[in-house]
Amino acid sequence: QVQLVESGGGSVQAGGSLRLSCAASGRRFYPMGWFRQAPGKEREFVAAIDRSGRNTEYNYPLKDRFTISKDKSANTVYLQMNNLNPDDTGVYQCAAAKSIVSSSTGDHEYWGPGTQVTVSS
Repeated sequence: QVQLVESGGGSVQAGGSLRLSCAASGRRFYPMGWFRQAPGKEREFVAAIDRSGRNTEYNYPLKDRFTISKDKSANTVYLQMNNLNPDDTGVYQCAAAKSIVSSSTGDHEYWGPGTQVTVSS
């Protein structure tokens, strides 16, 4: 069993930055992903990282502004978000994948409750 808790969300102005954290308890070293959902929209893949932390995958349009990383000793995954704009507003969730790094929600077994990010213009 894995429990995930996100933190670090908040309200920022356009151009600002936030760093989200996802603390995992239970089994370690799952591949991890970040997803987001804006009001009225489908859940969207943001980024993913493998067990080692050496390999990452991004939603390509976000790659220049977002960085996923992990601290294995703390069993925590981070999402650094820079130059935020109002389109980045939404609930951000981290998720633990069943076995492989994936952009698909169906490949993720455990989900955190999410943290709200609001970007104002």
